[in-house]
This record gives sequence, structure tokens and C-alpha cells, in this order.
Amino acid sequence: MGIKKYNPTTKTLRFKTTLTFEELTTDKPYKPLTNGFKKNAGRSSSNGQISVRRKGGGHKRRYREIDFKRNKYNIPGVVEAVEYDPNRSSNIALILYPDGERRYIVAPESLKVGAKVEAGEKVEVSIGNALPLKNIPVGTNIYNIELHRGKGGQLVRSAGVNASISGEEGEYCLVKLPSGELRKIHKECYATIGEVGNKDHINVSIGKAGRSRWLHKRPKVRGVAMNPIDHPLGGGEGKTSGGRHPVSPWGQPTKGYKTRKRKKYSNNLIITRRK
Repeated sequence: MGIKKYNPTTKTLRFKTTLTFEELTTDKPYKPLTNGFKKNAGRSSSNGQISVRRKGGGHKRRYREIDFKRNKYNIPGVVEAVEYDPNRSSNIALILYPDGERRYIVAPESLKVGAKVEAGEKVEVSIGNALPLKNIPVGTNIYNIELHRGKGGQLVRSAGVNASISGEEGEYCLVKLPSGELRKIHKECYATIGEVGNKDHINVSIGKAGRSRWLHKRPKVRGVAMNPIDHPLGGGEGKTSGGRHPVSPWGQPTKGYKTRKRKKYSNNLIITRRK
């Protein structure tokens, strides 16, 4: 998928770039697999106070139901369409099965309309097929990886990313994630062959503030630009850079401070951390 630039006929078009969407084959979703959903604008449901800052507004969207579990085993499906999904950075593919059922999956790179995909223990190791990790050769690129058998893919679902199997250790496979983390994942967990499509998503330049607002993102004010009553880094004569380590408005360190909860089971499965 290519990147489109614009002539700077207005100030907002000078730095703006968009995708050309050549991979997409339709501009309308399959309606039975879509749902409306309410955005909370970063506010809690109990008292309406802001619980997540800098969220709100944005264009109205419909949610596409994605088959992360890939639990229609040993039934080959045909790719009917490759579509845009406003709720994620990757594209999605509509799969038609022989019994007439349709499902969406996260579309891998180079998946074309008419291609066949299948999930199961002994299916072929080819792009778009889903298998248990124990049946995938070492070094194969994978995505949409389960952490718990049958729960559905939770890891490696963003545009342009992939993980790879580095080896085996007892009941576990060693999987190298895009972050650089090396992690044990149970052999029975399913993963999909290939890498997530829409690689050029990361190269798109938003170009103007208004386009971020379309994406449900509100402006961010720097702490050092605030008054002392509003932020620990605020105040000072002239322009100051804070005078202390970066913190949140409530004083919690925001760079290098570990906030991961102590999950003993999960921590024991990490061989090499991403940092």
C-alpha cells in the first residue's frame, strides 16, 4: 500500500499524507458482523469524571466483530474481501466458509481475494492459516498469538508487525515478540502464519491537529506550561524545564518507573525483557 502526498494548496495539506488503499476490495463492511458501540470519552461510568485524559470526540464508528479465536477447525474458507477497519491499524479480511458463515480475521500481508485459509492442528503452514505453536516450524513469522489456549489471539495484532518462534522448552515454545521480548508460550496455543498487513500505516503523517481530533484524540498540554497548582512541573520565571524528574499531575514518575503488577505466573514466562 502506497503513501499519497498532497500539494500544499492549504496550510493543513502541507505535511499531510494518507494511504492509497490499493489492497482494499470494498468500501462497505459486511453488516451482520458490525455493531454500534458507545464511546465514553475517557470518563468513568459511575460519576462521569475523566479517568483517562486526552480522549473524546472523534468520528462515529461501527465495531467489526473479529474472529481472534480461529476455532472453525479443518474447514477451509475463501477470502471474499479485504476491508478497512476504523478500530485498528491493520486491515481485515472477510472469510466465507462452505456452510455459508462469514467471519472477519486480521488480514496478513499479501493475502488476496480468492485465497484459501484454514485453522487446525495439521493444516498447511501457509499465510493466513492458524495452527498450534507446536506444529509451526522454528523461524516462521506468526501473528495473532494466544496467551491461553482457546481465549483467542492477544499478541501481535498491529499493522506491519510479526513475531517468530525461536525454539522449544518442555511444554512451551520460545516466541520473540516485536518489542524484543523473548517469552514462553504454551505449545497448544494457536497463532496465525504470516505478518500483519498494512505496513505503511506507521509512515503516515497526521499533518494537522484536526485529523487527530477525528481519531478521538484531544490536545495534550505540557506540564511545564501549566501553573504550579495544576502540575508539579508548572510555574517558574520565564521558560523552565521542570527542575525535577518527569512526573504525572499526581506526582508519579513517568519515565523509567516500573508500574507492572507482580504477576508471578506471567513474569516467570519472560526470558528476556523488552528493555
